[in-house]
Amino acid sequence: MFAGIRLKSSIRTLLSHAIDYAGLFPPAELDMNSSTRNYHAYRIGPHGWMLGRFVVPVSRLEEFNFSVLELVDNTGEKLTWKLSALTGSNLGADVERIHRFNRWHAGRGANGSAVIDVVEVKASSAAFIETAGRIIPRSLKTHFEMPVDVTPVALVKAIARLNAGAKVRTGGATPDVIPRSLDLARFLVACQLRALPFKATAGLRHPICSVRPLGNEPGGPVTRTYGFLNLFLAAAFVDDGMSEVEVVEVLDEESADAFVFDDCGVRWHGRFVSAEVLEQVRHRFAISFGSCSFDDPIQGLKGLGFM
Repeated sequence: MFAGIRLKSSIRTLLSHAIDYAGLFPPAELDMNSSTRNYHAYRIGPHGWMLGRFVVPVSRLEEFNFSVLELVDNTGEKLTWKLSALTGSNLGADVERIHRFNRWHAGRGANGSAVIDVVEVKASSAAFIETAGRIIPRSLKTHFEMPVDVTPVALVKAIARLNAGAKVRTGGATPDVIPRSLDLARFLVACQLRALPFKATAGLRHPICSVRPLGNEPGGPVTRTYGFLNLFLAAAFVDDGMSEVEVVEVLDEESADAFVFDDCGVRWHGRFVSAEVLEQVRHRFAISFGSCSFDDPIQGLKGLGFM
């Protein structure tokens, strides 16, 4: 049906290096070797331009290293991977493990090198964020995962003082963990007012907001989930001055036809954002989204005729 459709440059701008691959995490929960092999295949595949960082818990860095050695032996790949590492309960110990990991890979040169340049930390209070800022060096870009079911201003201010970034969880295994669109809109507006970059995670395997099963198990819960196009375009419209009420409508939009992409930018119900603005937004505001699948977002875009 969509054979021969040319990729609009605004789509490429919006999604360039947007997907942080999280194959280790639910619902995929792949083993380390499968995840690293997948990432290698995606990097050299036709859609590698959409691929962002490899997401790995700090607790599994040694396992990652063994997998990398096997991958180099089997494929001959000269790894230059960028990683985003999720910290655990002992932040100080995890930061030291990250330093050791980076030193080890720096010593390998081009023969299987990787670098952790982003860390992701769960935070529920401004006090914790301030403490974490004294532990994590500024050389590591930090994204603090924060709740959005409360007014986010205090947390956003604390993150902004560290020149760090925010992280928002947009889905999960049960419907109750999916944030309200109003709360998500408030999060976007609060981040934009403080020039705070953000990344998102969970529930964003599909392009457009829709009602879907939450997991891969038959008979599991079915509910409305957000689309990554909705989220990134909502961020772009927020940056362009859109009101909170309208942002909610963008997040809740279930019609793919409402988003009209061309080489100049994207339109939604009479509102327009240029490709130049999209590029700026991706560079300094809407950084990436984590997904346990790289194939699902691509197949979703193809199915809608966007690719």
